[in-house]
Amino acid sequence: MSEATMTEESPYVISTPDLRLQAVVELAQDMAGALTPLEAVRAAAVRATSALAATMAAVSVWDRESGRLRVLVNYGDLAAGEEELPDDESYPVADFPEIVTYLEEHWTTGRLPRAWIQTAENTAPPVVHAHPGAGAFCQQRAAGLRRRGRECCLVAPIVLHGQAWGELYLARTLGMPVFTEADADYATLLAAQISAGLAQTERVADLRRLAFTDALTGLANRRAVDARLESALKAHNRDNTVVSLVVCDVNGLKRVNDELGHEMGDRLLEKFAHQLSLCAAKLPGSLAARLGGDEFCLLAEGQTADEVVAVAEELCTRALELTEGEGVACGVASTGDSIGPVTTADRLFRLADAAQYRAKAARAAHPVVAGRSHGPGFAPDPTVLLADAADPHHRADGRRPGGAPGARGAAGDRRRFRGAAHSADPGQLLAAGLTTLDQGGLQRTTHPADTLSRLACVAETSSRLLNAVGWWVSYVPPGSQLMRTAQHAVYRMTGGPGSSRAVTQRAQIEAPDAVFDLRHYPLTRRAVHGGSFALRAGAPGNDAAEEAMMVVSGYKAMVAAGGGNPAGGWLLELFADESTLPLGQIAPALRALVAVALSGPCSPPPA
Repeated sequence: MSEATMTEESPYVISTPDLRLQAVVELAQDMAGALTPLEAVRAAAVRATSALAATMAAVSVWDRESGRLRVLVNYGDLAAGEEELPDDESYPVADFPEIVTYLEEHWTTGRLPRAWIQTAENTAPPVVHAHPGAGAFCQQRAAGLRRRGRECCLVAPIVLHGQAWGELYLARTLGMPVFTEADADYATLLAAQISAGLAQTERVADLRRLAFTDALTGLANRRAVDARLESALKAHNRDNTVVSLVVCDVNGLKRVNDELGHEMGDRLLEKFAHQLSLCAAKLPGSLAARLGGDEFCLLAEGQTADEVVAVAEELCTRALELTEGEGVACGVASTGDSIGPVTTADRLFRLADAAQYRAKAARAAHPVVAGRSHGPGFAPDPTVLLADAADPHHRADGRRPGGAPGARGAAGDRRRFRGAAHSADPGQLLAAGLTTLDQGGLQRTTHPADTLSRLACVAETSSRLLNAVGWWVSYVPPGSQLMRTAQHAVYRMTGGPGSSRAVTQRAQIEAPDAVFDLRHYPLTRRAVHGGSFALRAGAPGNDAAEEAMMVVSGYKAMVAAGGGNPAGGWLLELFADESTLPLGQIAPALRALVAVALSGPCSPPPA
């Protein structure tokens, strides 16, 4: 690179190679620190203006579809009609044939296309320019310089990935010295560094897309939802902007995967994602996302709760039209409804999740909306109760114990209803149950060698994880066919007529020592000998006696597991209502935990 000379007549030029090299490094650093491609381009224009003592700079991109050179940013002393971030400033590429010619030289020689200088007086084309109409185009550019009150300009083509990308344009106002050949060489280097910066910006943008996009559906992912929801709730807590969250599970995905293959399961998810995107378009600015597996969500900000519910209704209808699936279970939570204060993303997610689980349990064809339950026995709203019960840190005033409004819990993580607080995942059930057994119980003083206390530990842990109605542990003496309830716990009441097994639920609570003849309950009898089973009301093939015992007590489902040890036979039962997580997949895990609880030293329950 030629060395520029500092003179009294030309005080505008950076004088030494060291300073110019430093400017290149600073340009690279500024572009690397930009958060968006447009910020990177503006940083390049700012640094190039300073490095070449120009009064203005512009960076333009070649829009190949339109065949125009589109200005992305102008910086410095701008003329009339020029804007720093123009909405629509573009010129036909045909007006700048030197770009094509210089890039042809790059393809032929492999050398970087060199910058060229244009003055307001010189209308002759650059020496290397061979285009037949070059003189006319140079006259146009010279006239443009005079019109804008500029002495000269310096144009450096930008090449990205071996293709023409655009140009760096620098200008000086009238009365300033004309750019030199050394400046042109330096501008060529700056354009190359801008190209490298743009390539890095593209890579970062690609990484950001990967980080915030679901690979299968192209929707946003959980990370993007977390970031957007935090921002939306800040706006809500600042100016009461309505924030709504729709959480939905695609029904029937497991069946499709099992019967038709995972490829068809992926197609089902893609089809539902398309329907979700169409519905999201009716809520401008909303975010459609796949949270993982068969779970999706829609985050809306600024629309009324009724508008969001209407879109959720349409989504349910569209999902039923997908031939492979079985519709969708949809839950809605909106700060525009009566759900109490929402100061954290945790609580809004937990409310939407609880509503979705109620929709799943009821096989509802319409969304369940937190805060909108009506009818006898629905005050306060059961979805809100379910969601807040899942959060040990929640208080009615929206504050967290020991902290300011919205403070996170001690663990500092989001404990969603579906997450650590509640889960129907068999793996989580095993992990939680084994941890409890290893620790000797939930703050119990009973010796762990006591069989009943160990089974109670498993029952309590499982019930809390599944949000069960309650649990019963029953005992069968050696050689007997009669089973009596040894210990129980009820977390919430359910309705139901009298029961031949326990007369009524309240009778069960008041008289836990009721005795049952196993000869009338074949599933229970097999479970006591080391089996397990799950029962859901109304399912085909149910044992009539077992189902009647469950239904008349007001329960929707149950799961049981048992086994024996030298002290006798044991049975652990968990009972469910519409708010309990699905029990169907956990029977084997529960049986494994019961087996662990029955191992080792043992004793019969107290008489």
